[in-house]
Amino acid sequence: MATNDNNDLLPAYLAVGEDALKREAVIARLKARLAKLGDMAFNSDEFDGETAEGADIAAACNTMPFASPVRLVYVRNVDKLKKADAEELIAYLKAPSDTTVLACEGEKLAKNTRLYKALATVGPKAVIDCAPPKSWELPKRVRAMATGHGIVLTEGAASALVELVGENTVHLDNELKKIALARSGSDAVSEREVRALVARTSEVKPWDFTAAFAERNLGKCLALMDQMDSVSPHVLIALCATRLRELMAAQSMARRGNPRGLAKALGAPDWRVKNHGAWARNYRPDELRRALASSRDAEQAMKSGADADEVFYRWLVETLRR
Repeated sequence: MATNDNNDLLPAYLAVGEDALKREAVIARLKARLAKLGDMAFNSDEFDGETAEGADIAAACNTMPFASPVRLVYVRNVDKLKKADAEELIAYLKAPSDTTVLACEGEKLAKNTRLYKALATVGPKAVIDCAPPKSWELPKRVRAMATGHGIVLTEGAASALVELVGENTVHLDNELKKIALARSGSDAVSEREVRALVARTSEVKPWDFTAAFAERNLGKCLALMDQMDSVSPHVLIALCATRLRELMAAQSMARRGNPRGLAKALGAPDWRVKNHGAWARNYRPDELRRALASSRDAEQAMKSGADADEVFYRWLVETLRR
């Protein structure tokens, strides 16, 4: 296999995960590295796993490079290959060409699939994890991305951008480019500027609503409901009931003097319950019990033919009223 700075290239790589921007960066770095070895204009092929045939990909991999020690075969959406086509790649990987780098990229490819295993056995660094950051980590990631475009975002601005655009890192990066082009000066970009410059393209996530519900912020809940066209009141009341039970558990653990044991008690990761203690203090124990009981009655009314939106709205107002 060709080398660069005495570092061996593997015959295949897999960039997999839902962080599209990271996947793009992995493939871009690999292309740049190969470009230093030879002219990739004559030595690269690209395929889309949604439409490509495995035999064609394998044939491209077995093609000899021209005026270069190595060639590149890039397969995007490798997770969408048909089974028979994936088997062609698996067979190729049993004896891959020593003059080709096969770069595979996809959003989801389970570790127990034959193709994932075949790619992973190529080498310990063949699989590059492109999992996205957790939702609560994303604003920090956005602020770091912004510096690459020569701008600084306040914490509020970063959170607002995620709220408006969603969690797709490619879309977030594109909006950061637009913000950088639209402003001058070195002052930090404020939340107000972000909301003025960026149009909402992302629907509010249900967990944003349940967070506002736990905060006991009625105004925020009502505003978020207007931005949740695809989520039914049946789903929302079930999510709220689950959150009420979690807050009751948080209060119980606090009374026992073991608030840090909540994650284990709920079977949840620590990061998912990091705010539950503070949220639980927004309610008295009797208020949580009454809210949970009334959620049952409201759900029964919704299933019995009453206007679901009206029932949920009335229950929400009554529950969050102080």
